[in-house]
Amino acid sequence: MLKKSVKWFCMLVGLISNAQVGGEATYQFLNLVSSPRQAALGGKVLTNVDYDVTQGLFNPATINVEMDNQLAINYVSYLGGIGYGTASYAYTVDRRTQTFHAGMTYINYGSFDGYDENGNPTGSFTGNEAALSFGYALQIGYSDFYFGANVKFITSKLEQYNSLGMACDLGLLYINENLDFHAALAIRNLGTQLKTYAGLNEPLPFEVDFGMSQTLEHVPIRWHVTLENLQDWPIGRPNPARTTSDLSGNQTEENIGFLGQVIRHTILGAELFPEKGFNIRLGYNFRRAEELRIVDQRNFSGLSAGIAIKMNKMRFSYTHAKYTSAANANFFGLQIDLNR
Repeated sequence: MLKKSVKWFCMLVGLISNAQVGGEATYQFLNLVSSPRQAALGGKVLTNVDYDVTQGLFNPATINVEMDNQLAINYVSYLGGIGYGTASYAYTVDRRTQTFHAGMTYINYGSFDGYDENGNPTGSFTGNEAALSFGYALQIGYSDFYFGANVKFITSKLEQYNSLGMACDLGLLYINENLDFHAALAIRNLGTQLKTYAGLNEPLPFEVDFGMSQTLEHVPIRWHVTLENLQDWPIGRPNPARTTSDLSGNQTEENIGFLGQVIRHTILGAELFPEKGFNIRLGYNFRRAEELRIVDQRNFSGLSAGIAIKMNKMRFSYTHAKYTSAANANFFGLQIDLNR
């Protein structure tokens, strides 16, 4: 059964990834960072299998009994005055063997001034989007593999245009309890628009991610490595601002080699005291660093750091992520254990 499940899972990845073009999709908010913990570890984590109920939003295979009756609310002060947040809850039934997960992602783009083609003001307008998800995970037989799925219902309003969509996420997780090692594969945003904005059907922001993590045996650190957007190769595009000219006026555009492409898929993270009431988290997103760095100027793009403090039944999280010299993001989170 395990071999058949993995076979069909891999075939699905291949079929869908060949049909996608990066950067040409709607509902891009679906792939935003979902929690301060994820943000601190570089932006994308697939392998946390513990109390963190928000993790189920990104990889449904991680839904587990430790999430039972946990409620999490997260808010992000994002770039350009944009605000977005997530909410998650899980409940275990059937003698604590089946856990169901529900979540919400919401983004508000703020207010904009509208103008017609002649430059005449037409009044202000707003934009917002939301997704409601339901997830479940199960163990594959008696193996060390777990499979999970999320079903998402999506709504979007941008000025006078409205759209509805539906999508699902699929996750496969491997746990080696002897080594405390986790590996996971997530296929995100398989779906379609049910109602288009103006008659043009657009694809969803399909994404394939792979991650690994492990807690060191004698040191209270859990390391994380995530390879993101595996469906998109090459992911790096030459930056016109980095085009160089020689004395003869000949221009040479930025050259991104094989190693540069691999690096842009990589995210590194580390969590100090991962199982304690106080955590310190660090991460580095290579793609963000490469795409947002300024030539001949150090601005630490791609770095992120955060902390978490547990007090009784509540856990507070905060993360600061560096994007550019002019704009950074702050992530705030609160998780409440409703069992106590």
